[in-house]
Amino acid sequence: MKQPLVFTVLFSSLCLIGCENQKSTESQELTEEHSDSIQYLSAPLVSEIYTADPSAHVFDGKIYIYPSHDRESVVDEDDSGAQYDMKDYHVFSLSAPDGSLTNHGKVLDLSQVPWAKRQLWAPDAAEKAGKYYLYFPAKDHDDIFKIGVAVADNPAGPFEAYPRPIEGTYSMDPAVFEDEDGTYYMYWGGIWGGQLQKWRTGEYLSTGDAPDDDEPADDEPAIAPQVARLSENMVELAEESKDVLILDAEGNPITAGDHDRRFFEAAWLHKYKGRYYFSYSTGDTHKIVYAIGDSPYGPFTYQGVILLPVQGWTNHHSIVEYENQWYIFYHDTELSGKNYLRNIKLAKLTHLEDGRIAQIDPLKAQE
Repeated sequence: MKQPLVFTVLFSSLCLIGCENQKSTESQELTEEHSDSIQYLSAPLVSEIYTADPSAHVFDGKIYIYPSHDRESVVDEDDSGAQYDMKDYHVFSLSAPDGSLTNHGKVLDLSQVPWAKRQLWAPDAAEKAGKYYLYFPAKDHDDIFKIGVAVADNPAGPFEAYPRPIEGTYSMDPAVFEDEDGTYYMYWGGIWGGQLQKWRTGEYLSTGDAPDDDEPADDEPAIAPQVARLSENMVELAEESKDVLILDAEGNPITAGDHDRRFFEAAWLHKYKGRYYFSYSTGDTHKIVYAIGDSPYGPFTYQGVILLPVQGWTNHHSIVEYENQWYIFYHDTELSGKNYLRNIKLAKLTHLEDGRIAQIDPLKAQE
């Protein structure tokens, strides 16, 4: 059931900041022809570069955004995601959701990560004891995705990468959640190009050439994202990872063939009124959905859709509270019309009286 969600496009001026006099090569290409008939809920936050997969956090009273940085690619698009060939990270901050946007510039480059070969995909960040940690996936020199970590003294970086990936990690899309008791948990995983399906035996194993060749049968439980508690030093896992179990209303695991509800990528966790909300992308059905549980480990019971499909193939988000209002950060392809050249946005998010989340349509203004 769709509920009224009042949100006007307050951010149109933000996408012009810093662009009028300093047009980069990327921003000069943002005028490529694409549909002018779409009515977008929100305006892009950044237009001087292409940005995607925004992880938002409130640090020092500001909203800091840690996105991936899309760039032009000559690689043909395929289900492995080879066209998403990102090489660095930039950090942005908002003084308030409707305030001024600051681009803090490049904070980490692929060349500064000794173990990484390519594809710096969706990152996340966390803070502990005045230190800031950037968690990121990359393919190592064997083209296997692992998750690395970099540290800084400032939420805006720059970040210094550790020389090796975090032991026990694999796949992509790390998301770090701090619980109220000060415990930190990392969630990760993504199927197809994210390689999670290749770890079904506990070791990296590929049985076919297509990204989905290692998936379970449609009537078997879907491949689960992973969760592990972080150690006190924030750069190691304190335990072996566990499956995050996502159930239907009857208590049965969501199946691999249920593409409208099964996990694909983009794990995120937030807590509301004592309960844990696990949200994620359904991938080829292009929705952000959520499930609720009573523990950060799950199990989580599927509830419904948060964000309907955006323009573009991927859908990736984060959810953050700022001054008693919740927001969802996401991306689409409004500026380029190309699936691999995306731009980040935000919209208000509403928890209903019964604890469910009001559905958001990113392609139609809410009344």
